[in-house]
Amino acid sequence: MTSDASLKMPTEISTKQADSMQINIKVKDKLVTATLIDSKTTQDFISLLPLTLTLEDYARTEKISDLPKKLSTEDAPPGSDPAVGDIAYYAPWGNLAIYYRDFGYSNGLVILGKTEGGIEAFNVPGSVEVTIELVQSQ
Repeated sequence: MTSDASLKMPTEISTKQADSMQINIKVKDKLVTATLIDSKTTQDFISLLPLTLTLEDYARTEKISDLPKKLSTEDAPPGSDPAVGDIAYYAPWGNLAIYYRDFGYSNGLVILGKTEGGIEAFNVPGSVEVTIELVQSQ
């Protein structure tokens, strides 16, 4: 019986962590949900929420905005190759990036998570104002 309890415990903990790693990104009248990866960089990002940012278009590939502070890159990979829908932190500039088009590998890029659809809300000319909030577990 003790072994069963110890087997269930890690699953319950990781399920709770997964639940708390969801964010909502409000873009005008749309709501985009994203799931974040559990990392030190992501934990640092979550500590800033809720956050309202103006995302500027960059290279017709991503929307970017400076964050109020630099995030930890402890244990982060040296770089990443983002895909459509990825949310990332670009350490050299200290900015958040949401990719609406595919892009190549970049040094200093740390993937924070991925949107679950609705990425077309970012594929618009110019800047967009967004509010990012942590989804509270029920």
